[in-house]
Amino acid sequence: MMYQAIPTAATIRGGTPTESGDYVVTLDQIPRWSDVEQRSSLEGETGDPAHSNPRYANPLASSSEAGSSGNGMVSKFPVDHEINSRIYLWRGEPWNLEVDAVVNSTNENLDEAHSSPGLHVAAGPGLAEQCATLGGCRTGMAKVTNAYDLPARRVIHTVGPKYAVKYHTAAENALSHCYRSCLELLIDSGLQSIAMGCIYTEAKNYPREPAAHVAIRTVRRFLEKQKDKISAVVFCTTTSSDTEIYKRLLPLYFPRDEHEEEVAISKLPADVGDENGETVIDERKIRIQALPNKPSPRSFPTPLERPSTDLTLLRRNSNHLDSYLDPAFMSLIKDPDERRKEQWEKTAQAQSGFNFVKLLGFGDLGGPPLSAAEEYSLHSRYLAKANSLNLSEIAEMKIVYRGGVDTEGHPVMVVVGAHFLLRCLDLERFVLYVIKEFEPVIQKPYSIVYFHSAASLQVQPDLGWMKRLQQILGRKHQRNLQAIYVLHPTFHLKATILTMQFFVDNVVWKKVVYADRLLQLFKYVPREQLTIPDFVFQHDLEVNGGKGLIVDPRTKYVYQRP
Repeated sequence: MMYQAIPTAATIRGGTPTESGDYVVTLDQIPRWSDVEQRSSLEGETGDPAHSNPRYANPLASSSEAGSSGNGMVSKFPVDHEINSRIYLWRGEPWNLEVDAVVNSTNENLDEAHSSPGLHVAAGPGLAEQCATLGGCRTGMAKVTNAYDLPARRVIHTVGPKYAVKYHTAAENALSHCYRSCLELLIDSGLQSIAMGCIYTEAKNYPREPAAHVAIRTVRRFLEKQKDKISAVVFCTTTSSDTEIYKRLLPLYFPRDEHEEEVAISKLPADVGDENGETVIDERKIRIQALPNKPSPRSFPTPLERPSTDLTLLRRNSNHLDSYLDPAFMSLIKDPDERRKEQWEKTAQAQSGFNFVKLLGFGDLGGPPLSAAEEYSLHSRYLAKANSLNLSEIAEMKIVYRGGVDTEGHPVMVVVGAHFLLRCLDLERFVLYVIKEFEPVIQKPYSIVYFHSAASLQVQPDLGWMKRLQQILGRKHQRNLQAIYVLHPTFHLKATILTMQFFVDNVVWKKVVYADRLLQLFKYVPREQLTIPDFVFQHDLEVNGGKGLIVDPRTKYVYQRP
């Protein structure tokens, strides 16, 4: 038997009925992939003819043919009995299984109407209420909630991509990231077993069989690295066509003996992805040949060694951040040669027209702006990396943290300029922390409160670095940002923001609202909605102590200056 059908009262062993009348199924009632009989797949099972695909032909239809073509070749997915013992194939709804987590395929708003059919009914109203508090979820990412009335402990929600032939590679990689994000979140939550339905949906036009290849190979690659942390992965199917597809494809990526491994060598698709199961994009490969209209190289004198001051440290960290940005981000849409030519033209214009910006110490603002697709890819890569790291040391510095809401009811992010200690800060990790903290907020309208109190004593990042950070945050951040409330601005800060309006982002930096004193800030953001450092109150007293109403730095009460 290749899979376990939905159990009934007569066939289940020890199953307990739920409130909806379904029976809870435990893992010991489902055969492991390594224990399933191999007869059906080795006899040339053809599956559903309506779902046949020349590219993904029946992998085990002819063992003799496979043996000749695969002879002498090294398998990309060798037999691994330890991994196979963690794989299950089951016909039924994932939420009937008693596992640590079940996967819900949903949309970016985590709506009940767009979730896996029947999940919310089985889980109860509490699930929808918790989903409404998560701030949505990006395509390819995952978020976790309680399972409520389900036999599972948690529900992991993920958003599958829309499919278009023109952008099939991007869709494949986004789908692969769905499965990998779910497994990573499973481990991060301290859980070990997971039931996964078909994340791809009919509404998003994803072909069933190619999507199954992506799902199975992504799980295989993940278990190769993390098998000690995961005890069970259950592939759940609800239709006969999906079941037949998984029955035919599982032997390709999880062969159970040397014969299956040999047969699979010649039957695997040409592209089985990288070490994570993602499709390799040829356009990202570096081109060695000469490019058209390449400007003549210039020779520059070797710079003299200078002492490591705060300014040189800032430049070093900013340049290191530039090198941290993967050049592959820039080659997703246009041909790399064409893109590089445009960059040279933009750089030439910047060198001829805007060099005075660099002379004023604002940094290098040259280079073309990113397209929407490039910004989306850039943000997705940074967010994925940020979610995989422990950035607690950045959080402890209290440079960026969540506040309450402003007078319009928009959530507030607080930034403390004086806490931005450049000599103590790793800019790379700080950028990752900012992306991670801002992600749940920027999905809807929000505001920023920036305390510039005493920050003029610290070395600040240049505008080139600020431009990079805004590109990583993406267009949604620009569109949903309602206002930036700046407390205790200096003349230099106002000049810098004016420069940002001209050269960095006219849309964002025109939303700046200045507040010279705390009482002015409280008109926009109520005092009880902000956690304010004590030195900000002290600074306000020193600057505005002789100007009428002030805020006592000890009691935080407002009184008339005598």
